[in-house]
Amino acid sequence: MSMKHFMCLLAIAMLASCSGNKFTVDGTIEGATDSLTMLLELSSNGEWQLVDSVRPGSTGAFSVSHEAPQWPSIYRLRLGDKSICFPIDSLDHITIKGRADAFGTSYELSGSDHAVAVMNIDKKAMELASAGNEEQLAAWKQELSKQIIADPSGIVAYYAINKWVNGQPLYDPMNDSDLRIVGAVANAFNSFRPMDPRTNYLVNVLISGQRRRRAAQADTMYVAETALLPIKLQDYNGATHDLQQVAAAHRMVLLNFTVYQADFSPVFNKLLNDLYTKYKGSGLEIYQVSLDADNVAWRTAAQPLPWITVYDPMGEQSSVVGSYNVTGVPTTFVILNGEVVERIEDGALLPAAVARRL
Repeated sequence: MSMKHFMCLLAIAMLASCSGNKFTVDGTIEGATDSLTMLLELSSNGEWQLVDSVRPGSTGAFSVSHEAPQWPSIYRLRLGDKSICFPIDSLDHITIKGRADAFGTSYELSGSDHAVAVMNIDKKAMELASAGNEEQLAAWKQELSKQIIADPSGIVAYYAINKWVNGQPLYDPMNDSDLRIVGAVANAFNSFRPMDPRTNYLVNVLISGQRRRRAAQADTMYVAETALLPIKLQDYNGATHDLQQVAAAHRMVLLNFTVYQADFSPVFNKLLNDLYTKYKGSGLEIYQVSLDADNVAWRTAAQPLPWITVYDPMGEQSSVVGSYNVTGVPTTFVILNGEVVERIEDGALLPAAVARRL
């Protein structure tokens, strides 16, 4: 084989390799001409970034390819102020058939099950928004919630909980039942897609929702100091940990009351782990009290955690809960040099509180 022939084959191989890392969106938009420009845009947690543009031919046919995303992502094809959304997972090939005069409302997607699912969500949302029937909307949300829970770490679940209908979020974090769905998706992404760029966004949405909901429901704001009352409870190995002794041995202790089986627990414990990793060398310890009703579930959840985890078998009826006036979880007390200096019911405020005092 000649060197020239070899170089030609190498160039072809490289071209094939590059083209193999692209996704394609094509189809036909009736009534569209080459005088119209359609924009391909990528969603970045609510903000749209221009990726490419394409002009259809005289028959309305178009095709655009772009580098495949590292993670499943939401894209849209936009014509003026109308758009068609669809997910892209690696090397997808999505086909769109629609009309220029009804772009974004009358169209069909094919090429992937996820693309069809997103199309169905958008079409149903438009139908119900037009009808203005709250009962029908609520019934549809129940069915949609079942789909989300069936695959909470999927791109369709992410899309659904970020959907807006009639100027309002379809899943409002200020609503208890909606917040549970948001929490399920945030926790699933945190568990199965920790490096996905959407994960931190979802965790922040969940924590922010919890904060705003508590602020709206709170009758009083707890900023007063509390005496360091004694707690002596056992960990999963049967060893007893005396809170006052722990406080005497460490510059700062975070006394946290929690329930490991609650929806918020994985996200909240990740926040604690970040703090513990960052500040344990500066004298930080965590004394976490589980109020779970299920002892076995507590043991399973507690064993991997690097800080002190103890179990109160009386749960929410415990005298310790009453003495510390814990009315909800997670509730955290900042103990500095043996004294309780701050009470925090919003986990999002913990990093600043620890940084401020350490």
